[in-house]
Amino acid sequence: MRVYLDNCCFNRPFDDQQQIRIKIEAEAKLFIQEKIKNKEIELVWSYILEYENSFNPFKEKRSAIQKWKAIANSDVQETEEIIARAESMVEFGVTPKDALHVSCAIESNCDYFLSTDDKLLKRLASISSIKVMNPLRAAGEIDEYCNRH
Repeated sequence: MRVYLDNCCFNRPFDDQQQIRIKIEAEAKLFIQEKIKNKEIELVWSYILEYENSFNPFKEKRSAIQKWKAIANSDVQETEEIIARAESMVEFGVTPKDALHVSCAIESNCDYFLSTDDKLLKRLASISSIKVMNPLRAAGEIDEYCNRH
C-alpha cells in the first residue's frame, strides 16, 4: 500500500491540539507515520512537498517534515504528465499546488491521498483513480490492510 500525505497533513501534529478534531486527526496521522516507519505501508514524497515545505517559516517544523523524504519509498519529480493532470484539476477549482500534490500521488500509483483540507477533499471526491480522504478516515482502512498482510 502506498500513501501520499499533503503538506497540511504533515503539519497537523504541529497545529493547536486544543481543538478535538485537530487532536484526533494528528493522532491518526501519527498512527499512519508509525505504519510507514515500520515498513507496513509505503510513503511517497514529491518535489511539490519539498517546495512547499521549504517555505515553512518554522525551522523546527520544516526540518521535522523534511526528514520524511529520507523515509519515503519514492520521490516523484515533475513531468509533463503530472503538470497536464494538475492543470485539468485546476479547471475544477483545485488550487495549483494542491493539484500538483494529487497529480504526483496518482503518478506514483498511490492508493491514498491524505489531507486535512476539507475544501480540497470535497473537490476531489469524484476522483476514482485514488482514495482521497483525511487521515482519521484512512487510519481505519490502513489498519485493516496491515492486519491482513
